[in-house]
Amino acid sequence: MDRVSSFDEPLKKLLGGATAKVMAEHLDLHTVGDLLHHYPRRYEERGKLTALADLPLDEHVTVVAQVADARILMFNNGRGKRLEVTLTDGSGRLQLVFFGHGVHKPHKELLPGRQAMFAGKVSVFNRKMQLAHPTYQLLDASDADEATEAVDAFAGRLLPIYPACKQLDSWRIAKAVDAVLPSAQDAVDPLPAALREGRGFPPLPEALLKVHRPQTKADIEDAKARLKWDEAFVLQVALARRRYADTQLPAAARRPVADGLLDAFDAKLPFTLTEGQEKVSKEIFDDLATEHPMHRLLQGEVGSGKTMVALRAMLAVVDAGGQAAMLAPTEVLAQQHHRSITEMMGELAEGGMLGGSDQGTKVVLLTGSMGTAARRQALLDLVTGEAGIVIGTHALIEDKVQFHDLGLVVVDEQHRFGVEQRDALRSKGKQPPHLLVMTATPIPRTVAMTVFGDLETSVLDQLPAGRSPIASHVVPAKDKPHFLARAWERVREEVENGHQAYVVCPRIGDDAEEEKKGKAKKKAAEEEPDKRPPLAVVEIADELRKGALAGLTVEVLHGRMHPDEKDDVMRRFAAGDVDVLVATTVIEVGVNVPNATAMVIMDADRFGVSQLHQLRGRVGRGSAPGLCLLVSEAHEASPARARLSAVAATLDGFELSRIDLEQRREGDVLGQAQSGVRSSLRMLTVIDDEEVIAAAREEAVAIVAADPELEHLPELRTVLAALLDKDREEYLDKG
Repeated sequence: MDRVSSFDEPLKKLLGGATAKVMAEHLDLHTVGDLLHHYPRRYEERGKLTALADLPLDEHVTVVAQVADARILMFNNGRGKRLEVTLTDGSGRLQLVFFGHGVHKPHKELLPGRQAMFAGKVSVFNRKMQLAHPTYQLLDASDADEATEAVDAFAGRLLPIYPACKQLDSWRIAKAVDAVLPSAQDAVDPLPAALREGRGFPPLPEALLKVHRPQTKADIEDAKARLKWDEAFVLQVALARRRYADTQLPAAARRPVADGLLDAFDAKLPFTLTEGQEKVSKEIFDDLATEHPMHRLLQGEVGSGKTMVALRAMLAVVDAGGQAAMLAPTEVLAQQHHRSITEMMGELAEGGMLGGSDQGTKVVLLTGSMGTAARRQALLDLVTGEAGIVIGTHALIEDKVQFHDLGLVVVDEQHRFGVEQRDALRSKGKQPPHLLVMTATPIPRTVAMTVFGDLETSVLDQLPAGRSPIASHVVPAKDKPHFLARAWERVREEVENGHQAYVVCPRIGDDAEEEKKGKAKKKAAEEEPDKRPPLAVVEIADELRKGALAGLTVEVLHGRMHPDEKDDVMRRFAAGDVDVLVATTVIEVGVNVPNATAMVIMDADRFGVSQLHQLRGRVGRGSAPGLCLLVSEAHEASPARARLSAVAATLDGFELSRIDLEQRREGDVLGQAQSGVRSSLRMLTVIDDEEVIAAAREEAVAIVAADPELEHLPELRTVLAALLDKDREEYLDKG
């Protein structure tokens, strides 16, 4: 074990307490290994030698010159001292300046007549060019050749620039790295030798040396390729072992029964399933039929029919004697799912009730705001097994909720749930239930392989028949106010043609807290007109009722309304009694009103790309074409406008999620729930390194299949153990 220990050595042993404390508190670096994996952000070239006469301002330069004179000046009544050194090289003169404790060494060494090489950034002080605190190397003039060689070596060096903090700048981090660099020799190499040689990677100690102290640019490329590969590979091995361990868990196989609930349901469907739905359903049914738990991620565009696929899986499990639970992120969505599933099932959702079908089962709803009596009945139906299907919010996870025999958990909109919540629900089964995770946020393949790497992935990429195209346009409200007026006319035209519309705003705008913020913001807005607060549902609804949409029924929907009120508004909107619904993003997921054809998104630049795509998916759900208007006051040349134009230009969610990822950093995408993985990625960027991740995954799968316990790869096992410290281990277990 000695080989690992030098990496585990605390930094304070090597660097002293003060530096180690700053590194721990501000950079989260605690051990020698942490510091060796704190890679430079970029590299500065010291610049070829520059004549003093041609110095460029604000650039890093290296000069060779002779000291003409040096003197110490006092300031602050003798409390501060400054060393000024004048250099000459025959072409011109340059001043160097050193302050404080930094004056002693140069004062002793930079004597008139000495020649040295100086590197630093050129600035101007009192109309004179100067270098403040340059690094320097004295040149012994006795051997001219040696001096020339030293000059070349010094000037050509690549200077690593490290991610730093206010308390510790890059060159001090570089010095600390110098102190721990000898330990790089003890690096435990996680790559099996055959794999490393096959891919032509340098050994790990060499890669660490090259990334921190490169001689050439090729060194940097070599090191980066190797270090990226390590990160991708170790992570993929962890995920592959996770998947392997899942295949070893017991689960009850749930096979569909002939002439059961599923067949009865399929028989009454008014349409045929798309090819994609058939294919994905088969993948799911194959998983359900095995005796270890399914772990599948179902990705599908908004409206690609994921709910239908999930419902058929739930019915198959009920046929096989189990229960299915569907977890939704909000009450509005849980109610919506409950409503649409009971409608789709008709009398099959009324098992045991008068007029219900003999093959049917009970479908119950369980949310936090239900009345006590209804809640008690729902809990009873679950524990007796009377209810085959339950739909709810995370109220389903509470301890009081007991199932008769939970066979399948369907999680809708995974990115809203932490892994802990998924886990709590899974622990409700006698054996681990099967798990189907659904998301309408298209996830680029690499992110799926990294974040959801413990799940197998199915993709629904065709829209069901009867879906209409959606036209999207950016409405530049500031540059062209008449475009906004035209937008409201278009909404009116849709309503006159018997359709309905959504208006989405970023803010609710109705309470005292917001009023306080509003006053502060209002003041700020008067000082800086660009900084006005985001438009609010309540205010916009008022304006529209009085102005552009007078005479139409305009209602509001937002998260702070009472659940019954929300439900009432949604029901009336679904029934066609409300012409225009002004809402926050509560409608982003799952709201299904086929008659709604137009959507106006106010302050659209304040929403993310995938969020806009989600919102837009709420229109065009019926036979009439959809219209989505993205209203923005952002300047034509701004990145915000470019983002909106990208959304308007394509309906392909996967393409948009790529754009989204490039604009945000993958940190946000991996999200808090996945924090265990995020902290281990330093060199790898999920979006750009698709090939590396895909190749690493293939290698990892092959290695784990051949040697699940990694008995023949002790180094890889050691590195994995270090990566999967407690929180990460838990993260992966919960995945």
